[in-house]
Parts: sequence; structure tokens; C-alpha cells
Amino acid sequence: MRIVLVGPPGAGKGTQAAFLAENLSIPHISTGDLFRANIGQQTELGKLAKSYMDKGELVPDEVTIAMAKDRMEQADAVGGFLLDGFPRNVSQAQALDGMLAEGGMKLDAVLDLEVPEDEIVKRIAGRRVCRKDSAHVFHVTYNPPKAEGVCDACGGELYQRDDDTEDTVRKRLEVYHTQTEPIIDYYRAQDLVVTIEALGKVDEVTARAMSALKAGE
Repeated sequence: MRIVLVGPPGAGKGTQAAFLAENLSIPHISTGDLFRANIGQQTELGKLAKSYMDKGELVPDEVTIAMAKDRMEQADAVGGFLLDGFPRNVSQAQALDGMLAEGGMKLDAVLDLEVPEDEIVKRIAGRRVCRKDSAHVFHVTYNPPKAEGVCDACGGELYQRDDDTEDTVRKRLEVYHTQTEPIIDYYRAQDLVVTIEALGKVDEVTARAMSALKAGE
């Protein structure tokens, strides 16, 4: 299957993508991983992307599209893939359609993870990270530490990252609504969108998505 996963920040896309890709035996292709891999391996595309990032500029669509195309042409993606973070806007979605059409392929589904905005703000703004080890993450409501402000694992100070504040989260949501949400309408016109309620336990959301995909086969 060839699937695009969309949803606002805080909807759990990365977690769901990993579970769904494993269940469907297809590679999880994340934009973040693509950038890290290309920059780390110092590919021409990686160097180009880094030149924009170092200047604090957005990486142009054509660079992101080229990275995605290169990854989708690798052997493990021949039988399908799950895209997470790409396409990010309508022009990227149109480019993806063009790439697939060249190979006589098309998308099977676009999974839209739906979470109420207030819940997203609560999820992200409640996160607290350990200063000693950023792998230790807590949540003031869903996974609170035993002692307020102190990491259970190492005793380090817990803090709220700058990009996890409510104001920042709402700005990120505005960007999502403006730039990425339009691709849902774009794909809805192709009858590809499957909306998944992304509230609840991780395995429950995965089960909903798998059921919806099977129903649409």
C-alpha cells in the first residue's frame, strides 16, 4: 500500500506511522529522517538543504520533493510506503501525484488523524523534558513525575521547551491550517481521505486505522 499520513502537530503521527508501517510491512518514510540522513551522509541534496537551514530559511519544495523521490525509489519502497510529513502542501502533493503517475502508480489512502485543537494544546504544552537526558519525557497530566519538576529516572530538572509553550503550539497549528490542511481537501477530491479519530490509547488508534484501511480495500 502507498499511504500518506496527515494530522496536526501533537496528533501522534510519528508513533502511529511506526506502528502502521510495521503492521503493513512497508517502510515508514519521515521527512525528518530524510533530512537527517541526507545531511548526515553529506549528499548533494543534504548539502543544499543545509545551506538553506543554516541561513534560517525554509528548504524549497523542489529539494524536499527530490529527497522524497530518491527515497521512494529505493528497493524496500517498491511494494509500498507510508509517508509522514510529506507532502506538506498542495504543490508537494501535486508533485507526488506526478511522480507516482510516471511509474504507473497511485496512492491507496490518505489517513487524516483528527484531534480537537484544545487536546493538542494540552498534549504538547503539558510536556516536560529532563535537562540531563532529553530522552526522559513526562507530562503534567498523562505521565507526571513522582516529584514535581524532578526526573524519576535521574533526578534531573524537568523543564518546558520553548516550542512546547501554548503560544508556540497555537502558532504551529496556524501554520498547519494554512499550509498543510489544504492537502486534505486536495485528496478528498480524489476520494482518498480516511479520517481517523486519534484520541485514546496508541493501540486503539492503530486498530481504527487498520480497520479503516481494510474496509477501503
